[in-house]
Amino acid sequence: MLVFGGTLRAQLSLQSAVDLALKNSPRVRVAQADVAKARAAWQEARDAYIPAVSTTAGYGQSTGAPLNVPIIFSISAQSLVFSFQQRDYVRAADEARESAQHSLNREQIQVTQDTTNTYVALDNAQARKAVITRELDLAERLVTVTSERIDAGVDARVELPKSRRTAVQIRLAALQLDDEIAFNARHLANLTGLPASAIRTDTHSIPELAPIRAQGEANESIADDEGISALAATARSKQHQAFGDRRYLLRPQVTLGANYSRVATTLSSYSDYYPRYQGTPGHPNSENALSFGLQFTIPLLDMAHRARARQSEADAEHASADVALQRGIFREGRAKLQNSALELQLRADLARDEQEIAQDQFQTLQVQLQAASGSVAGPQANPKDAINAELQERQRSYDLLQAKLQLQQVQVNLLQQDGGLSRWVQGTPLPASPGSVLAPGTSTPAVPGVSPQGTTPTPSNVAVPPSTQP
Repeated sequence: MLVFGGTLRAQLSLQSAVDLALKNSPRVRVAQADVAKARAAWQEARDAYIPAVSTTAGYGQSTGAPLNVPIIFSISAQSLVFSFQQRDYVRAADEARESAQHSLNREQIQVTQDTTNTYVALDNAQARKAVITRELDLAERLVTVTSERIDAGVDARVELPKSRRTAVQIRLAALQLDDEIAFNARHLANLTGLPASAIRTDTHSIPELAPIRAQGEANESIADDEGISALAATARSKQHQAFGDRRYLLRPQVTLGANYSRVATTLSSYSDYYPRYQGTPGHPNSENALSFGLQFTIPLLDMAHRARARQSEADAEHASADVALQRGIFREGRAKLQNSALELQLRADLARDEQEIAQDQFQTLQVQLQAASGSVAGPQANPKDAINAELQERQRSYDLLQAKLQLQQVQVNLLQQDGGLSRWVQGTPLPASPGSVLAPGTSTPAVPGVSPQGTTPTPSNVAVPPSTQP
């Protein structure tokens, strides 16, 4: 393992990639810190009714007129007993805590979505790499065959630049695909914390997605996502805060106070100035002092607090309007995404049909070539026609893979908005709905001629009707 560790590549499943990304994401850690802060703020508001206990101690000598009672140490406790607005502040802190939790869920879902889309794109690009590698081989063979046919006087010389142009176009597409694979591998490595050179996707770990169906539910019944839920909780928090600020003036507040102190007069002139403090020889006074009581406060006039209440009301109104605005944008975007998914579904079906047609044409030319080599009567074709037909079949397979990738990513985005992405990644069945994009056991259209690992099997020799040369 130590010797060959530099060349080992681990197969990473989608579930493992998502788990690593959630643990490695700085965005998730920031959101977790915000949740901890919001929870602490809620506890602070709630614990105002719990007495705060403190102790002080000191020892020293003084002379002259005493400035205060010579206390050696004291223990004091103070707490809020009753307040009209404090209950609203506790509710506001509780809603803020809920908002932070929704924000954490949103960040986790977004990291899951980013990781899933990157993983699916990398896996799809690797499958397309196998297809375009075969295209490069065919393009080079096409150039060679065309040159031989020109030398034999069968084809015109203009056919050679056309063949070279096809080869250059495929080589350019292969370079662009290599850049796409490298980018997705680097991005997935940044998400998971693994080295890019050690990542190899596992196609079988990607759960199946069902074909898109028309959305049968009303737009108003679409549930809010975590982002909208976080905004709604923030708006409720600001409303409670504003209501508490409005109930500050002309309402009583009750606080509890208690204190125990130990007094020592030996190191000061306190007894000289207050000779009756020591009491009489028959009835000396105690050096222990204890106090306990309730304090009632009624704020009568506080213009600054009244202005602060108006500011809180404006913040609450702003937050409520922002929720309505973002909810409308979310529902419009989801409807547009649903329509795009239906369109991409049809494009994927069309690409699948075109690939099957091209494959049938290629198989027909293979049969014709075999017939020509065996001197069997019937329509015949030359090797150049067969190469062109296979090139077209490979290109249609490439187009189908691209169409599948676009459809998969839109379906993942729909699952993210529906709140079912995390369960889909883990392979948990989701309840069926009119707009569902998940149906276990139903897969997206497969790519004929391309295995799940991206290999290209040899088409079987099946006689089909003759086809035209591309």
